[in-house]
Amino acid sequence: MTWAALVLAAVLAVSCVVAVALPFLREPDPESDELHELDADEQRRLGLLEDRDRALAALKELEFDHRTGKISDEDYRRLVGPLRREVADALRDLEPRTAVASPDAEPAAESRPVD
Repeated sequence: MTWAALVLAAVLAVSCVVAVALPFLREPDPESDELHELDADEQRRLGLLEDRDRALAALKELEFDHRTGKISDEDYRRLVGPLRREVADALRDLEPRTAVASPDAEPAAESRPVD
């Protein structure tokens, strides 16, 4: 009786190990591990996201250097403006374009009448 119990326990243990390991031993489906090519819009958006991230990182580093005293107030004032404009441009480029302008928006400077 004890030999039968040991054999049954061994078979049960081996079957549990095989059941757990089987998903890791199978080959993945060919279509599941294939990357698709980005189209032009996706590549443009990816480039804009990278530009935004670079600009934000540069601004963060500049502000950190200013707080720690590595950069003087004068240099900070000279460098922060262009970096903020770069961040604003990157964020503006990422905004989705809409054909209809909101009614609260002010008209552009070019369309205002000159007195």
